[in-house]
Amino acid sequence: MPKNNNKSKKPKISIGGITAKTTLANKTGAWRSKRPEVTDKCAGCGVCVEYCPEGCIAIQAVKGKRKAVIDYTYCKGCMICASVCPIKAVIEKQEK
Repeated sequence: MPKNNNKSKKPKISIGGITAKTTLANKTGAWRSKRPEVTDKCAGCGVCVEYCPEGCIAIQAVKGKRKAVIDYTYCKGCMICASVCPIKAVIEKQEK
């Protein structure tokens, strides 16, 4: 195979190698149609944190109790968190 004599200064990028910006710049919550809501039943087990594809759920202390807290700026409303919650503490609400 002949060598490529292209002298361009473009860097070689491997598949999946880089992104243009961090995910913090991609505020995706504006196009959500469903909204997960964490109820008081939440035991703070963290299963939803592990499965959230956007990484927008964190376990925090709320009124002295561990509870999942969702950052709606980045939540797309996929509802995976509700489907994996072992005690069904996450419910689906329609976005207003």
